[in-house]
Amino acid sequence: MSENKIKVFESKQIRTLWNAEEEEWYFSVIDIVAVLTDSKDPNAYWRKLKQRLRDEGNETVTNCHGLKMRSADGKMRLTDCLDTKGVLRLVQSIPSPKAEPFKMWLAQVGSERLDEIADPEKAILRGAEFYRVKGYTEGWINQRLQTIEMRKELTDEWKARGIEREKDYAILTNEMTKAWSGLTVQEYKQVKGLKKENLRDNMTNIELVLNMLAEVTTTAISKQEKPETFNENKRVAKEGGQVARNARTDIEKRLGKSVISPLNASDKPALEIKTKEEADGE
Repeated sequence: MSENKIKVFESKQIRTLWNAEEEEWYFSVIDIVAVLTDSKDPNAYWRKLKQRLRDEGNETVTNCHGLKMRSADGKMRLTDCLDTKGVLRLVQSIPSPKAEPFKMWLAQVGSERLDEIADPEKAILRGAEFYRVKGYTEGWINQRLQTIEMRKELTDEWKARGIEREKDYAILTNEMTKAWSGLTVQEYKQVKGLKKENLRDNMTNIELVLNMLAEVTTTAISKQEKPETFNENKRVAKEGGQVARNARTDIEKRLGKSVISPLNASDKPALEIKTKEEADGE
C-alpha cells in the first residue's frame, strides 16, 4: 500500500508517498530542491546536481526511485524520490541555510509515524481510510489490513534470520507465492492485467487469505527451525507456501473452480467474494 500526501515546510509543499509495506516515507526530490535552493528552475538544478553526484559515485543517485506523484497539471507522473536516509544525504549536498530547519522538519514527519507505531490503532484507522477513499468494500479492507500485519511479522522474521536485501525479500516472496498459487509474482500480475501495481491490492479476499496463510506458516516454520542460510530460507518459504497450496486445493474442489482470479482493483466491489448467504442477505 502506498499513499500520496502533501507535507508543508515553511509554507512550501513537498509531495510525499508512504509505503506501508516498507514502512517508509518517500519524498519528491524536485520539491526538496525547490525548498532548499529557491531556484527558479528546480528541475535544471537537480539535473546538474544528479550528474555531479553520479560522477562522484554518490549513493544518493543510486538509491533514487522513480515513483508516481501528482504533478501540477493534476496527472500522476514519475518523479525522482528518496527515502528519509536518502533525503538526509541529499541535504548534505546542497549548500543552504535551510538545511538544519529542514532536518528538524524531516524528523517531525518521521515522529508522526512513530506515534502510529506506539499506538497501532492510529495506523490501522489510517490504512482503512486510505482504502475506503479508493472505493474498496469494508469486508475487503478488514482482510487487507490483516495481511499487512502478517507481512510485517514475516519480514521481521526474515530480518532476524539475516535477510537484508530487498532483492532477497523479493526472491523469497516469489518462492512462497509460486508454491501456493503455481505462479510467480510477475505471472500472477499478468493474470490480473497488472504492471507496477501492488498485487495484494488487486487480490480477492480469498486470494488474500491464502497468501496470508502462506506468510503466517512460513513465519511459524522459520521461528521453529531458525534457518541460517539463504537456501534454507527458500526451502522454508516453499514449505509455507505449500501449506496454503493444500488449502487452496481443498477450496477449489469444493467450489469447482480456480480461486486464482483475473479480477483486479478496477472492479473493487468484486474483490470481496461473498457466500450465497451473504449475497442473499444484502
